[in-house]
Amino acid sequence: MKREIGPNHMKINALPARTSLATGQMVLGNIDYDERATMRAWESFLADEPRCARDPVHPSHVRSLIHDSWYRSATGGINAQGIEAPLSSDRDEIEYLTRANAELLSAARRSFASLGQLLDGTGAMLVLADSDGVLIDAIGDKKTLHDGMDIHLAIGGKWNEDAVGTNGIGTALWTGEPTFVHAAEHFCAGIKSWTCAGAPIRDPLDGKIIGVVDLSGYSPIFRPHNTALVAATARQIEKALAEQQQEQRTRLLEAFISSAPSYRRKDGLVIVDHRGRAIFCNNVPDGETTEMMDGPMEPGRGRWLMNLPSSGSEADLARALPAHLRSCHITPLKLDGDLRGAALVFPSVPSVSSTAVVHQEVNKHLQDAVAMIVGESEALQAAIDVACRVARSGSVTSLLVEGETGVGKELFARLVHAGSRRAANDPFIAMNCGAITRDLFGSELFGHVAGAFTGASREGKPGVFELANGGVLSLDEIGELPLEIQPFLLRVLEERVVHRIGDSRGRPVDVRLVASTNRDLKQEIAAGRFRRDLYYRIGAVSIIVPPLRERGEDVLLLIEHFNRQIATAAGDDPLEFSREALDALLAYGWPGNVRELKNLVGRLHVLTRGRDVGLHNLPEEITASGSGSEAGSDSRVPAHESGGTLVEAERQAMKNALAAEGGNLSRVAKRLGISRPTLYRKLDQYGIRRGFI
Repeated sequence: MKREIGPNHMKINALPARTSLATGQMVLGNIDYDERATMRAWESFLADEPRCARDPVHPSHVRSLIHDSWYRSATGGINAQGIEAPLSSDRDEIEYLTRANAELLSAARRSFASLGQLLDGTGAMLVLADSDGVLIDAIGDKKTLHDGMDIHLAIGGKWNEDAVGTNGIGTALWTGEPTFVHAAEHFCAGIKSWTCAGAPIRDPLDGKIIGVVDLSGYSPIFRPHNTALVAATARQIEKALAEQQQEQRTRLLEAFISSAPSYRRKDGLVIVDHRGRAIFCNNVPDGETTEMMDGPMEPGRGRWLMNLPSSGSEADLARALPAHLRSCHITPLKLDGDLRGAALVFPSVPSVSSTAVVHQEVNKHLQDAVAMIVGESEALQAAIDVACRVARSGSVTSLLVEGETGVGKELFARLVHAGSRRAANDPFIAMNCGAITRDLFGSELFGHVAGAFTGASREGKPGVFELANGGVLSLDEIGELPLEIQPFLLRVLEERVVHRIGDSRGRPVDVRLVASTNRDLKQEIAAGRFRRDLYYRIGAVSIIVPPLRERGEDVLLLIEHFNRQIATAAGDDPLEFSREALDALLAYGWPGNVRELKNLVGRLHVLTRGRDVGLHNLPEEITASGSGSEAGSDSRVPAHESGGTLVEAERQAMKNALAAEGGNLSRVAKRLGISRPTLYRKLDQYGIRRGFI
């Protein structure tokens, strides 16, 4: 059927694709395609992949787009002898996909209905995939739809390049442009008898790719205008999406007007949709929403601001607000009984007395400092509550913060400073006792006069107590303080007077001390390395910052916080974490605590290709079975083995909900008031098999 390319090979630009049973050649648009030559190039690539990867010049009969995709497929670990795409046939997963892509499916309905009738008997099928390349709808020729099941070209099949290599859907997602992949150009051997043309679908609001429309069939259906057809269909779907979004925008504005009669024209207003994106902005004050600027339409429009909680209560909405938006009032907006957005109102500030202004400023600084400590676990909230009480109290002059390295102890010192400020320039001075040499401790803490010792500065130097006068002094790793210096520190704390080294004159200081340590100071006292009287002086009020492994789903909140923070600083979109990746991160012991998590998110932003983070992107110590920290991760004993009555009650409640909802996990999660990832994790934790009923 095929032979080598001869001198009379065909090459045309605008005519329909033509095939020759004698030569096996086909003209694809404005390039030559030869089945045998393309297969030889593919076989050569696989046989000598390193050389092919290093060689910037691809074979003349293989398009650069295809050659580059082959390289991505090979280096990504795709099996070139694969015969099908991964397929999820789980009914709950398909239901979840349908609900998650309801807007896309609705926008595509009209185009698919009109084209579906025309494709019957043509040997072609039209499919719709989401942003991950998972098929969510398929129409067309009945026989082709049936044959497509053999390679999992059906609803639930995953067709991005990471799953099945070079193909019309996955390569269109990668390039962001309409793309066709014909026959031998596919990377996997099992799909080389197919041809496909895909075009990405972009969200009209923010321009992100949210799906792909693709025309597929056996190779004889190829025509150069297949790509134009799917591109036109994608534009029709985008137009329908824009109409849907405009209708939702109008309805949300109407819902806000009817629910907020006290709104004033001078107030700033931002309306966000159900995905937390700004769809309307008006009179937003400078500095409040700087992250929303430079949007594609009106200032701020289309930018992601927050994740809306499923409950829709005002309290949950307020907690979901990022720190830079917590000065606003938030109102849930419901359409047809479902939470579909929220209104963020920034009240205009009336003139008030100077005393009231100072009080408001202190409260705002304290709120901002609290917002910097991300987490909702009970132990963390208890520590925050104690720190806030100390900050507001004028009688407590010292606080001891205990916790492992990396838990964020300095944030509590800054919280105390924020809540006790009396003037805008009240100082905050931090000193790490573990970073000071033994000989310099006295000079750094208390200062020295000119010529007090060899190496002393000629002008003298104030110590950190003097520098912190009127504000807060944070002494980190106070357990490293030399024993001979401790009596002098105790004297300063008792007398509120500091003496510079070499000076008999005392200097009064008004300083609030926040000491922090990762050591057990009581053990240090028993070992004779820390003075008991100093411990009781600095530890009159103490808090313990829990390690990250004991903070439950705070891990997810911190991932979201650092993800958004790093993405905003870099001008990128936040990463999207898979459920499996989040479960692995939740199960990890985090020996480096919050610092380790922040560094991991930063590394993922640098090293992850694309915006999706899966298990394969995580370090081995996190994904390894039974991962945990050397410092003591919880053993994660299944809750049903613990014998606790509350644990058993929760386990039984989950079984009852599963029975009541017939095993439908979406409805079970809604019934229990928890997210689907939490439900999956608890099912595994309690040893409940999803199909036990």
